[in-house]
Amino acid sequence: MTNNKLFSPINFDDITLKNRIVMSPMCMYSCESEDGTVHPFHIAHYESRAAGQVGLVMVEATAVQAEGRISSKDLGIWNDDHITGLKQISKRVQAFGAKSSIQLAHAGRKAELEGNIYAPSATKFNENYQTPIEMTETDIIQTIDAFKQAAKRSAKAGFDIIEIHGAHGYLINQFLSPLTNTRQDQYGGNRDNRYRLLSEIINVVKTEWDGPLFVRISANEYKEEGNNIDDFIYFSQLMKKQGVSLIDCSSGGVVPASITPYPGYQVPFAEQIRKEADIATGAVGLITTGIQAEEILQNERADLIFLARALLRNPYWAKAAADELKENIEAPKQYARGWQ
Repeated sequence: MTNNKLFSPINFDDITLKNRIVMSPMCMYSCESEDGTVHPFHIAHYESRAAGQVGLVMVEATAVQAEGRISSKDLGIWNDDHITGLKQISKRVQAFGAKSSIQLAHAGRKAELEGNIYAPSATKFNENYQTPIEMTETDIIQTIDAFKQAAKRSAKAGFDIIEIHGAHGYLINQFLSPLTNTRQDQYGGNRDNRYRLLSEIINVVKTEWDGPLFVRISANEYKEEGNNIDDFIYFSQLMKKQGVSLIDCSSGGVVPASITPYPGYQVPFAEQIRKEADIATGAVGLITTGIQAEEILQNERADLIFLARALLRNPYWAKAAADELKENIEAPKQYARGWQ
């Protein structure tokens, strides 16, 4: 049994991750046909990180509705035609002993598309974005059902874990935040009403999904009038009651803001939510070394380490971290001679 927590297994329901290293979802904007389907790049991109011994590989924000894409080149899961390609990604990731995950998303007012875009309220993100249409209750019901159908397709594609994207100023985040949600109906106003969309999405996803369910949040909105950490602890407590397994703690994106990032700058959000909401968390944000990741885990500040740019730079980051921590990890058989 390893003494390094980074390389110790962890269970979520019936799914065991072989280590605590997660490939964070990162948009690749690489759908050449602009129809949301998987292309060879996507398979190579995700498979290479699994070969590099990442424990959980999470596919980028994947749109549950065509109008919910961030760009026209985003992956989609809004119809059954998307299942085949996504299943290829999942199978290739799992072939290297990693678990596979998908992030289900809707961009809301941050969609950069031709045609109508939708949001809780008719206010645009900034001058470079178009003004969205305020969603009717019918629109909301259709979007909730789109998440349900996406969960059903995720199961057919063979993913092990689903993450719901409730961060970075996209649709769910827009409903959660008083900065972007000025509705006067049951989906706006007090924080219970602002949580209603996410609550209903979680409930319908769980009717089609038996596996672990993660949710990504923006735990700091970098605006005094926005949600604060106490609000996100409250939301996290509600999510735990609904059966969410882990809160993936990012920050920012809901409104334009000046953010000064530094190594581990988002880790305190994961630590506080973990302790005060009593739920597993993932830490993300300029985590670059094995020692840094190990400190976060050993001090019980988070349960998983989500890596983004570090894995873009080095698909074999896990091997580099293992060398740093003097840990022996099994190499893919094709690379064994180079890993000795």
